[in-house]
Amino acid sequence: MPSLANTSAPSFQPLQGVRILSLALNLPGPAALMRCRQMGATCVKLEPPTGDPMGQYNPAAYAELHKGVKVQTADLKTGDGQKVLQRELARTDVLLTSFRPSAIEKLGLGWKKLHTLNHALSHVAIVGAPGALGEEPGHDLTYMADNDLVSGLELPPTLYADMGGSVMASEAVLQAVLHQREVYAGTGEPHPQGVFIEVALSSAASYLGLPRAWGLTKPGAAVGGGHAGYRVYPCKDGRVAVAALEPHFAASLCAAAGVEASDMKAMFATSTHQAVAAFLLTQTRQQLDTLGAEQDIPLHTLSNS
Repeated sequence: MPSLANTSAPSFQPLQGVRILSLALNLPGPAALMRCRQMGATCVKLEPPTGDPMGQYNPAAYAELHKGVKVQTADLKTGDGQKVLQRELARTDVLLTSFRPSAIEKLGLGWKKLHTLNHALSHVAIVGAPGALGEEPGHDLTYMADNDLVSGLELPPTLYADMGGSVMASEAVLQAVLHQREVYAGTGEPHPQGVFIEVALSSAASYLGLPRAWGLTKPGAAVGGGHAGYRVYPCKDGRVAVAALEPHFAASLCAAAGVEASDMKAMFATSTHQAVAAFLLTQTRQQLDTLGAEQDIPLHTLSNS
């Protein structure tokens, strides 16, 4: 099983020297913070007395997400908690949150107030949906469903909107830092100017769903099962995901299967699908792994579970 801890930090760390304060709980915010930490940022997180729910329902994931992050407890609804928050904000470059807009205002973190108190501070706000829609309830599953990315009654295999949003949020941190440095270099002012960037999980789902919206993954399309070289087939002792889309890969697959396929159009023919399927059904996973390596065919074998 892949591990977040296996993601090595890049040798080039563009956020070295940048301090990030996160108030974000659950998955998108901590995942964005993890990426920023891997890019060299100094990361601090304030959690409520009850902790981050992720720490309760999946301690292992929580531990990996927070490696290298200094976690403190602060009840932001109390005076003492606000003192901790203000102390940390005074030495922060980028604030990361994942509250509804109204909750941000209640905590005294509205952009107008923040920017007045600290012109250098940037704020990356993760929300469910952009603008006024940010007050509406939603989660990864609803954002996926709204973008035609939920099939049948099965749940998606991972939290695409949350993880896509975390990538967009870490990208927004980079944008904020670039903006701060540009203003400083361009004007010669003694202090850089911060910026407010909103990242919506619904927008992340929409972005991930663009190939679907364009028709690329619709049933019958080239990467929607229409091309015989881009499908998941049963094999003798499991399944095989075949991604022989380009002509030279498709030709190698057809040659191995003894299929006559002279051009791209032939790869969409029912007879080609049937012939490739019949061949793969005679092969074990080990045989197919060997075939892929020897004939340069992009494929990956899977168990039936």
